[in-house]
Amino acid sequence: MSHQHQTRRITVPEIKAHKGATPVVCLTCYHAHTARLLDAHVDVMLVGDSLGMVMHGLENTLGVTLEMMITHGKAVMRGSQRALVVVDMPFGTYEESPEVAFRNAARVIQETGCTAVKLEGGSRMAQTVTYLTQRGIPVMGHIGLTPQGINVAGGFRTVGRSAEEWPAIEADAKTLADAGAFAVVLEGMAEPLAARITAAISIPTIGIGASPACDGQVLVMEDMLGLNPHPPKFVREYASLGPAIEAAVKAYAADVRSRSFPGVENVYPMKKAGSVGPGGV
Repeated sequence: MSHQHQTRRITVPEIKAHKGATPVVCLTCYHAHTARLLDAHVDVMLVGDSLGMVMHGLENTLGVTLEMMITHGKAVMRGSQRALVVVDMPFGTYEESPEVAFRNAARVIQETGCTAVKLEGGSRMAQTVTYLTQRGIPVMGHIGLTPQGINVAGGFRTVGRSAEEWPAIEADAKTLADAGAFAVVLEGMAEPLAARITAAISIPTIGIGASPACDGQVLVMEDMLGLNPHPPKFVREYASLGPAIEAAVKAYAADVRSRSFPGVENVYPMKKAGSVGPGGV
């Protein structure tokens, strides 16, 4: 075997085995260079459709295309060897029918080489989740605050903060687990409800604005690095890269304008006398 030196990727059964054990570490990732930095430390890299906002300046995730997801999915796969890579299915590529979802998900798997896809929606997506998993495509679910549904919800709205909402959301989680999803993201969900769902279902829950009781956590990498000037409440910033990048650019601009960059150490002198002139090797 010529590939023995390569690191083996984490598998879907290995992620499922985190249920009730060591939490699954998940971050979004959209580029090869950050994938290299994340790879040794996370279990799952999510190529999230949040890239529409984070990378492309869209107002929400609804304008993200399958082609965009595939492009970024390829980049993350090239930059990583170990983490399990999950690619989001964007709005309009899976809701119509299980067959359409399969065709598009199969294209994502074939063109990127990723292991799994993520779909938003609970009970209404159960048939699709079963259809995909029975045909070799692992599916991560996503319930609670579902960003692709913001036009119906009237914006980004936390769910489960009143008890009458709970039964439908709990049913969503159980239905996805029964349908064959290997994990489910719980987003923007009242803490006690997220904890209760985690205890009630057999697959790992991955929280984002949910509960520390979840079987794992995910954040948008740019949010936790301090690149978002207005992060949501659920984000803990582990660095302040936004201000650091701006300070670096400001210093660079000043050096260019004052001609102090490039310095003598940044330019190429002529070769010593007797060497080959221009055009030589």
